[in-house]
Amino acid sequence: MLTTLERVQNPPEVMTKQKGKVYLVGAGLGDVAYLTVKAYHLLAQAEVLIYDALIDAQLLELVPSNCLKLDVGKRGGKPSTSQLEINNLLVKHCQENQQVVRLKSGDPFIFGRCTSEIEALKKADCQFEVVPGISSALAAPLLAGIPLTDPVLSRCFAVFTAHEPEALDWESLSRLETLVILMGGRNLPEIVHQLLRYGRSRLTPIAIIRWAGTPQEKIIIAQLDNILEETAGESLSPVVIVIGEVVGLRRYLQSENIDLDNSPHTETVNNIPPSLPLLGKTILVTRSVGQSSQFSDRLTEVGATVIEMPTLEIVSPSNWEPLDNAIAHLSDFDWLILTSTNAIDYFFERLNTQNIDNHALAKIKIAVVGEKTAQSLKQRSLQPDFIPPNFIADSLIANFPEQLCGKKILFPRVESGGREVLVKEFTAKGAEVTEVAAYQSCCPNSIPPTAELALQNKSLDIITFASSKTVQCFHKMTTKLFSESLLNSLEGICIASIGPQTSKDCRSLLGRVDVEAEEHTLEGLTQALIKWVVNC
Repeated sequence: MLTTLERVQNPPEVMTKQKGKVYLVGAGLGDVAYLTVKAYHLLAQAEVLIYDALIDAQLLELVPSNCLKLDVGKRGGKPSTSQLEINNLLVKHCQENQQVVRLKSGDPFIFGRCTSEIEALKKADCQFEVVPGISSALAAPLLAGIPLTDPVLSRCFAVFTAHEPEALDWESLSRLETLVILMGGRNLPEIVHQLLRYGRSRLTPIAIIRWAGTPQEKIIIAQLDNILEETAGESLSPVVIVIGEVVGLRRYLQSENIDLDNSPHTETVNNIPPSLPLLGKTILVTRSVGQSSQFSDRLTEVGATVIEMPTLEIVSPSNWEPLDNAIAHLSDFDWLILTSTNAIDYFFERLNTQNIDNHALAKIKIAVVGEKTAQSLKQRSLQPDFIPPNFIADSLIANFPEQLCGKKILFPRVESGGREVLVKEFTAKGAEVTEVAAYQSCCPNSIPPTAELALQNKSLDIITFASSKTVQCFHKMTTKLFSESLLNSLEGICIASIGPQTSKDCRSLLGRVDVEAEEHTLEGLTQALIKWVVNC
């Protein structure tokens, strides 16, 4: 989804830099996939974010790290920020010359309570702009396969909120062909009662669409005479309710991948197309700070909801001198061993710093561990001379293509905390190994709010680890987070590992590992997760 946004060429400067301004922005259904391009760029430049209750936590990750985030969501039956307080916050931060995004679910002008906020901004002479979003009133029926208009069944439709049913003209509403109701879950019995009271047929189809456009989406389809029975015990918030004969068209407009119940009266649908095997699963991806999100993108493509938690920060070594000395004597070495993309990045960065190009490596052979490491080398117009058949360091030794006795090997690596097996085994076979620090890895100081909330609420299905170091830092960071034991806090959450050594650390520090990739790559880990979900 973000790759689509990245293809937008030369995005405009969407924020006014001269003075403060408030942008009242529609977040759509919550998923980043349904966010407008303008809203995306506004979030990326926000200095203050003031957001509502139904905003997807992933959207909070789009703002800069120094953005002030203020949750002012109104939640039924719970203490919430008053509208006056929200108005005052908007004015205050705008007058402090800050760029403010007031993020609202759906579209700001559809039950978005914008009038009071705009009046307060105008009274304070604050600049503002309203940015549209995709309303759930339109998108939820569409994603459920229900058209709101039809030449025969529905020549019009009405959208309204049933938050205060006593204030509605039910006699007039009951005569309309199609009704779309927001905030009506709590008052569903009253909605049914009023429509039947004013002559609507008991056989009128009704669809309850919960958490539209998210992996948690659930659709309950019935009729006015049995919908209360079918929804007994169900959580009906947030929901969009569609009432009318067009609900029946869903059977004819769905993808062939969707298998609907043949009963004409009731169907409860959790749509999981074969192309989205991880739909409904929330996965915490541990990774390095600033690392590419290709793995997260791949998981999203197959249906998962992904929360990223940087557990490694890769920085320069404490001293460049050993690596610089090794680079100055490259011609002395027979082999260069690179076991990670980090080693490649920092090694070649140091070559560039010293104005040395790839020709200096012409007489030295290069061995790499892992497909991703090999790809990183190829991006620098270099082909590895050896890649072990299994993407783990131990396989490098077992399958090395030459006799090692007398060979001089340069091994740029992490400064501390790495495994010593390569150096010991190469040395034992008669090689002369020069190991130098090319980078160092450390744990970040904090857990992102979205990841912390998901861990505390136990709202995760899977946690993935792509290296031993991510396991170690995750353990260190989360041990501080939980008052109870970490093992108890992770109970019921699948622990997934990319390979044997990572699995070893998972067992040592987290007590277990549930999934291990057969092919020790990120794609291999993705396939292992799909296989695990299918077999559960």
